[in-house]
Amino acid sequence: EVGVDEIINDEPIDRCSWEKDGRRNAESAVRTKPAPHRGADSMTGAKGAPPSDSIDGAQPTDRQHPVHVAELSALEATSHAELREAIERYEHCDLKESARNLVFSDGNPRARVMIVGEAPGADEDRLGKPFVGRAGRLLDAMFAEIGLRRDSDIASEALYISNLMPWRPPGNRNPTQDEADMMKPFIIRHIELTDPELLVLVGNVPCNALLGKTGITRMRGNWHEFRRKPVMPTFHPAYLLRNPVVKRDVWIDLLRIRRKLEES
Repeated sequence: EVGVDEIINDEPIDRCSWEKDGRRNAESAVRTKPAPHRGADSMTGAKGAPPSDSIDGAQPTDRQHPVHVAELSALEATSHAELREAIERYEHCDLKESARNLVFSDGNPRARVMIVGEAPGADEDRLGKPFVGRAGRLLDAMFAEIGLRRDSDIASEALYISNLMPWRPPGNRNPTQDEADMMKPFIIRHIELTDPELLVLVGNVPCNALLGKTGITRMRGNWHEFRRKPVMPTFHPAYLLRNPVVKRDVWIDLLRIRRKLEES
């Protein structure tokens, strides 16, 4: 009745509590104090070069905190292939245990536009690619109207697509804040390695993670900024399938994206 449709473990695991040697202490876990949020734009760095401090997560001294482990793993990646391997090795997010496949990316990594979605759905989990099925076909049709396609070999006409969450949450629920915090360092590193000219954030979940804001209805249609890159939030295509009347709003967003690309 409350949406629980899968049991991952017999006993709950406190992912925020760790022994000094890094092993889980499920019996006597003591919840650590959350690290203070330092803001979405607290780091800058050149493409492919690790920034000097941590990625908006745990305190540097908390070496076994799941977020800090994610930060270190992400920063060590110097290519998309290495980043994918780092995500595959990451063992602290329970979503990995219930998902069929890791959903990393699709499209041309040299594209000027990078789309960041929320999390894989059932079709994405089955195929291991982001934005497939009905929502994916609608996304492709939307961006084709402004001359951008994920299968284009020409960077100026291409799209690159990923998600904040690489694994499907059970029942297509939204990721929890802890789950989003764990995977945030990986998507930040993904953006750094791709180095697109602009970002499109699809839905509330990536907006909250990268911009520290929610309320997609208010945010969409207006330019925001992440790491000195222009960001356009817009509605998720799955929402458009349920509410076709807002397609006209997304068309305005797409025209503004095209205009920004033409000006740069």
